Amino acid sequence: MLSDQATPDFSIKPTLTGERVILRPFVDDDLDTFRAAVADPEVSRLTGSPADDAPDEERMRSWYGSRNAQTDRLDLAVVDRATGACVGEVVLNNWDPGNRNCNFRTLLTAAGRDRGLGTEAVRLVVGHGFERLGLHRISLEVFAFNPRARRV
Repeated sequence: MLSDQATPDFSIKPTLTGERVILRPFVDDDLDTFRAAVADPEVSRLTGSPADDAPDEERMRSWYGSRNAQTDRLDLAVVDRATGACVGEVVLNNWDPGNRNCNFRTLLTAAGRDRGLGTEAVRLVVGHGFERLGLHRISLEVFAFNPRARRV
């Protein structure tokens, strides 16, 4: 466990394994998952991301291609162990060193919903944040009309 004085090392991108999911650094093949996510009206509605604001191919490649190099945040792909397919992401971001806290967000495509994958992914990344990174608080903003986020 990290001491209270140490700064979390977000440059280390771990692989976290649960019974149903694996959280791991992104690979190029994960882009197909996020192309589907930005085209999914339910993802747009539940995350508050307007569909007409979807990133183009170049912006998506640049964004997901740079996640593993970030030193101030942790972005991990959510992989369904049953199929080996990437079904979403979990993110700890907006690091606040004064309060040792981060924001949390997650996104699951239709292929990853309603089977407990998100619940386990949240448990894994939040556990990592508290136990390995030494965070004091992890916050999640939730829309009242998002039943999955409310359950989290």
